[in-house]
Amino acid sequence: MTKIYVDADACPVKAEIEKVATRHKIPVLMVCNGGLRPSNNPFVELVIVPEGPDVADMWIADRATLGDVVITNDIPLADKCIKAQARVLRHNGETLSEKNIGAQLATRDLMQDLRAADPFRQGGGKPFAKSDRSRFLNALERELQALKRQS
Repeated sequence: MTKIYVDADACPVKAEIEKVATRHKIPVLMVCNGGLRPSNNPFVELVIVPEGPDVADMWIADRATLGDVVITNDIPLADKCIKAQARVLRHNGETLSEKNIGAQLATRDLMQDLRAADPFRQGGGKPFAKSDRSRFLNALERELQALKRQS
């Protein structure tokens, strides 16, 4: 049975995930270190993991498998989930797969090295926009439809 795992601590599309999952009657596991309010939606479960670096990521990576969808912007988590044959979406609707995860990991490592070499290089990326939200909704719907066709 398909499940949607959400790296929920900094996820800007939780409401959209809940909406689409409810329409498809697919369980959602919102995984975080705390600080989120539980949903009244019977399809949404809040999973609070202990504090610590990457604990939520490890919890998701240990469970996500073929037929599941993982929502995260964390590239190492995405890599682990792809290796477990789960489908992975970023918050902006970008699909991560075997075809592009290597480049994503390399870019992440390069940017990490650049920030370490220049402490004044801060921030990054563009702000989250309405178009990102719309692209995410379309991508999640597309992934869930593809999974239904495979069943």
